[in-house]
Amino acid sequence: MTWAIGDLQGCFSSFIKLLEKIEFNSSSDTIWLVGDLVNRGEDSLRTLEYIYSNKDRFKIVLGNHDISLIAAYYGIKKSNPTIDPILKSKNAQVLIEWLKSQPFLYIDKKLGYCMAHSGMSPLFDINLATKWNNLLQNRLMDKDVSSWLNTVSKNKSSSLKYDDDELYALASFTRMRYCFDDGALELEEKNGSSNDSSLKPWFQIENRKYIPYKIIFGHWSTLGFYKDKNVVAIDTGCVWGGKLTAFCLETQEVKSVFCKD
Repeated sequence: MTWAIGDLQGCFSSFIKLLEKIEFNSSSDTIWLVGDLVNRGEDSLRTLEYIYSNKDRFKIVLGNHDISLIAAYYGIKKSNPTIDPILKSKNAQVLIEWLKSQPFLYIDKKLGYCMAHSGMSPLFDINLATKWNNLLQNRLMDKDVSSWLNTVSKNKSSSLKYDDDELYALASFTRMRYCFDDGALELEEKNGSSNDSSLKPWFQIENRKYIPYKIIFGHWSTLGFYKDKNVVAIDTGCVWGGKLTAFCLETQEVKSVFCKD
């Protein structure tokens, strides 16, 4: 079976409890992780080490907190007590290099699903999304990655238009929730519903480009679990004391565990 699991954010005990609930078989099952593997939860190092030790069974996309961890490793961003153990670990370089090699977009044509941490810009068709994923992956793997991370980390814009190019693409994969009708991103609103009538969830933009796969995403804990014919949202706020949720791609089954991390 193939299960997609929402934002972990270092909640290792909840993660293991959910894997037990779905009866995860490490020899046959595949787990999709929507990003934000680390930060805020109390066991970010154990979470990352467990995923790395079973990496052949996991498909991962990068989230904004994963990018922040990589930036902290290069001294671009400040660390914090929940990711300090990763940066101080004897395996830090191995874990960070592995994390840097992960995509922003994952596609399984056979299953008919794709995955990105916060979703896919309504301006992107699958070819354009793939192009930007490849470019951003190359940036992370480049020898001058620290310079690139320094540039993107300085961006504090509350909104972005597509002419911002790389910044827009990165934000659309890792930070997006709401958009304006022209596809511009609004990056500050976090509620599950907005009082601003000019804003819509990115997946409800009327002229959103056609994507031939159902999109699985996380990042939006206040939205919670949401499913329609085009998307499946699975961040149910584990690190905030909510639930950690798994969605089976083959059967549409949903299983959750309550979180105490």
